[in-house]
Amino acid sequence: MIYIQEEEELSEINVTPFIDIMLVLLIIFMAVTPIITNSIKVELPKSSKQNEEKPKNPIVVYLNEKDEIAINETIINADNLALIINEKSKNNKEQIIYFHIDKSVQYDKIIRLMDKIKEQGYTKIALVSQKENAK
Repeated sequence: MIYIQEEEELSEINVTPFIDIMLVLLIIFMAVTPIITNSIKVELPKSSKQNEEKPKNPIVVYLNEKDEIAINETIINADNLALIINEKSKNNKEQIIYFHIDKSVQYDKIIRLMDKIKEQGYTKIALVSQKENAK
């Protein structure tokens, strides 16, 4: 006597491929995120008043306590500063250059950086501060 067993349909979803895809996506995001957020850390000094006006495409120069210079989140060499500023502003000497400078940077380093930009003909320089929290 031969017994034939009928095959039943499997009514469950196999989630293993979905988990594999999610793990691959997680690894991709973990690898790409540090590249996207490649900026230098600057701790701005506090101020009691804050200007609410925000420009559309600002040129922001960052300087931190390690003397790293960045323009709009791109770390640059001090020798290329003039070239990159001219490129970002499209040689518009009336463009405002915003400075985000760490509060621990020495004053003479700030002045030297500003002088390099002023030598290129940019006279509109704005120092940015962080709004002080009300206590």
